[in-house]
Amino acid sequence: MDIFGYTATAVAAYLLGSIPTGFLVAKAKGIDIRSVGSGNIGATNVFRALGTPAGVFVLVIDGLKGYAACEWLPGFILSHLTGQSPDRELLKIIGGVSAILGHNYTCWLRFKGGKGIATSAGVLAALVPWALIIILSVWIVIFVSTRYVSLASLAASFSLPFATWLTHGSLTLILVTSALAALAIYKHRANIERLLKGTESRVGQKKEAAP
Repeated sequence: MDIFGYTATAVAAYLLGSIPTGFLVAKAKGIDIRSVGSGNIGATNVFRALGTPAGVFVLVIDGLKGYAACEWLPGFILSHLTGQSPDRELLKIIGGVSAILGHNYTCWLRFKGGKGIATSAGVLAALVPWALIIILSVWIVIFVSTRYVSLASLAASFSLPFATWLTHGSLTLILVTSALAALAIYKHRANIERLLKGTESRVGQKKEAAP
């Protein structure tokens, strides 16, 4: 039955996405990333807590998790199935979504993970590459203008379904990217609250010395 291929893809992609890269990199340096900065295990907090090299490494690996789960894993699953013919696009969607859920709700850290932006970017590179180019442009413009990583990520997430509609037109992909955008915005709810209060940190902003 095709259900085996879909289930195998979902489980393998979730486990791949659940690898807590930021946590492991920080742990190797004797730091619990969950207890510093924003407490998030994603690349942005790693940048702030551990510096640029560690942040870039986490960003790249988290992105590759999403790309591998969406692009390479379905091909591997299909090549090892006998007498089954699951839909490749559906396998890619299942793999991509499962990897993002794995990153956001990793089973290795009591289902508390990152916000999924880098992993989502890797998934989108495999699933809707032209839409990714558009939302990356949005991200860059907002970030350069404001120096807020969170605001840039929120703007990019909000524009994702429209970018998918413009470049790919598939109703299925529009619905999937709408769900991914909604999840990303939900994961940024604490950032939204800080943005509204004016207490969100900007990149390059120096913290005021305590009186």
